[in-house]
Amino acid sequence: MVIIKQLFSTSEVKHYRNTLSNVKWQDGKQSAMGMAADVKSNSQADPADEQVKHLANGLLSRLGQNPEIISAVLPHKIFPPCFNRYVKSETYGFHVDAAIMRIPGTQDVLRSDMSMTLFLSEPEEYEGGELIIATEFGEQKIKLSAGDALVYPSSSLHMVTPVTKGQRLAAICWMQSLVPDASLRQTLYQLDRTIQQMSSQGSAPREQLDSLHHVYHNLIRQYSQF
Repeated sequence: MVIIKQLFSTSEVKHYRNTLSNVKWQDGKQSAMGMAADVKSNSQADPADEQVKHLANGLLSRLGQNPEIISAVLPHKIFPPCFNRYVKSETYGFHVDAAIMRIPGTQDVLRSDMSMTLFLSEPEEYEGGELIIATEFGEQKIKLSAGDALVYPSSSLHMVTPVTKGQRLAAICWMQSLVPDASLRQTLYQLDRTIQQMSSQGSAPREQLDSLHHVYHNLIRQYSQF
C-alpha cells in the first residue's frame, strides 16, 4: 500500500466537491459486479454526466503526472475514475474488485492490478467510513485527509465500514500495470524510490546512479507486458 499525500490541493478538493454537489447520483449497485453488489450500499455520480466526465479526466491527467503513482504502479491502462458517496448507514462490505473490467465506451478490457481511493472528505466530517484492507499482517484501517490517496492491490479483500454520521466522498479507479507480477512490481518500486532518494541527497556518485538506473530500466524492459 502506498499513501500519496496531497494528490489534490485544498482548492482542487473544494472544486471537485462543489461540482459533485450539483450532479446526478445513482445507486452504486449499478457498477458492482457479481457478489460485490450484494454488500454494496452507496451512491455513485452519474458517469454519463459531462461534469463528472470532466472531473474524471482531470484526475486521470493527475495520475499520469504523479511520479510516485507511476513508480508504484507502472500503469499501462487506467479505468475512468468513479466518484462515490456514503451517508448514514451506507457501507460496502468485504469484497474483491473484479479481475477484468471493460473500459466504458470501448472494446478494451483492463486487468485490475492496483486500486486507488482518493479521499475528498476530511476525516472529521464523517464518522465510520474507514477503508479496511485485509493484508498478511492483519486488517489495516485507513482514513486519510481530503486530497490524499491510497494505492493498494486490487486482489486484496477490502471494505468501507458503515458511515454513522456525516458524508464520505471519494474517487476510485483501477489500474493495469505494465508489470503483472506483484512482488516484482514492489521490488521495482523500492528500487526506484531508493534511486530517487540517493539522487536527491547527493549520497552517491553519478556513475553508481547510472548503474542502478540501468538495472531498473532493463528489469522493466524484460518483464513488462503490453
